[in-house]
Amino acid sequence: MAIAYRQRIDDDTEFALWKIEEEANDLYNQLQLDEQEKAYVEKLSSGKRHLHWLGTRVLLRKMLHTDEYIDCKVDAHGKPYLVNLPYHISLSHSFDYAAVMISKTHKVGIDIEQIKEKVERIAGKFMRPEELAFIDQEHKIEQLYVCWCAKEAVYKCNGEKEVSFADNIFISPFDFKPMGELNASLQKNDLSLEYTVGYLQYEDYMIGYVKGAM
Repeated sequence: MAIAYRQRIDDDTEFALWKIEEEANDLYNQLQLDEQEKAYVEKLSSGKRHLHWLGTRVLLRKMLHTDEYIDCKVDAHGKPYLVNLPYHISLSHSFDYAAVMISKTHKVGIDIEQIKEKVERIAGKFMRPEELAFIDQEHKIEQLYVCWCAKEAVYKCNGEKEVSFADNIFISPFDFKPMGELNASLQKNDLSLEYTVGYLQYEDYMIGYVKGAM
């Protein structure tokens, strides 16, 4: 399967989606992995988690236009980074899709989620009352997913643990559209960061993506 969707944000920043239709072996054979990565893949149980890990790495390879080994590590906060290539990266996956965002100049964050009714039951865990107040009842589920994906993208872009979606990441009121932007902020202790987050409904998935500071 080729790249399903690709969007350029600026000259140095883009993201793409890969629909995972291959078997695990087909994805594995498209990668060059070191011994540590091979051992990690072998530990993964067969199924979506296995396909997601492989799918994000295949997509990253396609976006970087290389067949060479890519040294992709994860830091102490769980944020992936490239050891020998001058790109910031963010990875996400949900059911049949993998998502990757890359930038030469800015920190990035991306999240993809399949849209399901269950988000309404947990909305109070990641949304503040004033955020719930601007949700459009006609598009409640979709708009809640926009908020979740936006907060997840900001969290990934910032790249540090111990950040609460409800207590530290705030969404400004916005009107839901299938594709648009919203303003968000991350506030914690002396840290105060402002973000413009893009979002996109793609089939029955929602994607949130953000470009942070250089």
